[in-house]
Amino acid sequence: MTGFWKPGDVISWRGIYRERVWHAQTVIVVKHNPEEMVLTLLPGTECIGPEGYSQGKNSYKRRWNFKEKDWQQEKYFWRTNRLLLLLEPEKYYSTMYFWNDESNQFLCYYINFQLPFQRSHCGIDTLDLDLDLVINPDFSYEWKDVEDYQKAIQNKIIFPEWIEAIEAAKPEIFEKLERRQYPYDGSWLHWTPDPDWLPPKLPENWDKI
Repeated sequence: MTGFWKPGDVISWRGIYRERVWHAQTVIVVKHNPEEMVLTLLPGTECIGPEGYSQGKNSYKRRWNFKEKDWQQEKYFWRTNRLLLLLEPEKYYSTMYFWNDESNQFLCYYINFQLPFQRSHCGIDTLDLDLDLVINPDFSYEWKDVEDYQKAIQNKIIFPEWIEAIEAAKPEIFEKLERRQYPYDGSWLHWTPDPDWLPPKLPENWDKI
């Protein structure tokens, strides 16, 4: 599949685990070129996740505990926060901006460590590797989900080459952060979605691998 999506196109951001869709979040394309893809996730958007996912982390089994494909899925609607998602080809992370959608208050930058995205028939596919970095507006930061990440490593579910790629990405992230380089230079802080964009529904065949 070739070519670039246009601003306003609706695609699915999917996490693929054990050759099955773990989650699917419907996003709108903001920008797409060879160097970068920028997407937005709006409150009210229709998504798919494992049963109990939308009620919070502790109300559903972590995917690393699942055997084969024994989890159940449910639809839910994204709530409260507006997200901007920045992805670069071959990177083992994405950079996210979080705003409270009602107040338009910028909440944080969020580094999501994940497999490099691949294009699918309905959007992009990746796999969340659990480890996250939350960067506050004052540029202080904290690590998130370290325990889950370590558990996955211990159980040999996260492979050594993925760990190496994450470790290699950390200095790059922190250098940009220290120098306040893109995407931490304020380029997107005042971005707002096109007022004509409505929270989208899941695309057809979102569950097709």
